[in-house]
Amino acid sequence: MNVPEDGYLLRIFVGESDRYGRRPLYEEIVLKAREAGLAGATVLRGVMGFGKHSFIHTAKILRLSEDLPMVVEIVDSRENVERFLPVLDGLITDGLVTLERVSVIQYRG
Repeated sequence: MNVPEDGYLLRIFVGESDRYGRRPLYEEIVLKAREAGLAGATVLRGVMGFGKHSFIHTAKILRLSEDLPMVVEIVDSRENVERFLPVLDGLITDGLVTLERVSVIQYRG
């Protein structure tokens, strides 16, 4: 896969308990990104965060949350990322999606 030097980072913020059908939403996003031929996707699990409703989600033992923040990051060309956005629109009912320009320093398979 060839990623241009000027790439775009698609960042998707969802909750760990968010689902699409029987699968966790973050997992479905990664599978759809792979199916769409994107360069790659990574899921990061947050230890603490809050969103639209200002409810704190944390991994602290005394206040263990079952809905930790999950971030899916995808880097590819702008064209490929934009082609994937309608797919995301069909998956996400609650969450945040951002897009930013990035410089790809190295991408080796």
